[in-house]
Amino acid sequence: MKSIGLYVIFMGSLFTKMETFKTYVRRTVDESMLIGINSLTLVTIVSTFIGMVTTVQTAANLISPFVPTSVISTVVREMTILELAPTITSVVLAGKVGSNIASELGTMRITEQIDALEVMGINSTSYLVFPKILAAIIMFPLLVILSGFLGLYGGYLVGTLTGVVSGEDFIYGLRLDFKQYYIFMAIVKAIVFGFIVASVSAYKGYYVEGGSLEVGQASTTAVTNSCISILLADFMIAQLFL
Repeated sequence: MKSIGLYVIFMGSLFTKMETFKTYVRRTVDESMLIGINSLTLVTIVSTFIGMVTTVQTAANLISPFVPTSVISTVVREMTILELAPTITSVVLAGKVGSNIASELGTMRITEQIDALEVMGINSTSYLVFPKILAAIIMFPLLVILSGFLGLYGGYLVGTLTGVVSGEDFIYGLRLDFKQYYIFMAIVKAIVFGFIVASVSAYKGYYVEGGSLEVGQASTTAVTNSCISILLADFMIAQLFL
């Protein structure tokens, strides 16, 4: 309960003694580059192979003369949009982005850079953390959209190259009974997960006490807590929207 209360106070302090709008725009753009652009390679590789593996395993379990091959891509589409793209991508980013945020703020804490900002009259939480959270909320949905596309495209490639499903059947299955509402749900998940990863990691890094060893421990704890929070939020969103 103490940690939850401190986290709530930490989030509330983001909106006190705020800097100029121009300052946040500049810092948010910089953080967006670190969170989004620097994660493109990782998201591309993970998403493509997840789509490929999902297609192969789905095809292996749907071998029947009574089941049309177009069902393969329909199953892959539902799994990718609803779960694999938003959740798996966010868990992967929690390891990369979350640990980076926690270690960055933790290092600033133990080297007294945060204390220096406070002495100068700058609200360190608002100046350092708010742009990171805002950048994560912006970039996570974009990365999830990219992840969904690459997952489906990877499934299309492996399906046609291995011959388990023709290109026409795969496209037909993707279009069959498509619900645009699922795209909205995936984006909502991405926004929530982005907020969780950035805020939890920043909280863990901001309150580090000790030295470099504690910074490493804070990074590990930030990733663990972020992943658990993502899974809990995923369940709650599924219950709420479905």
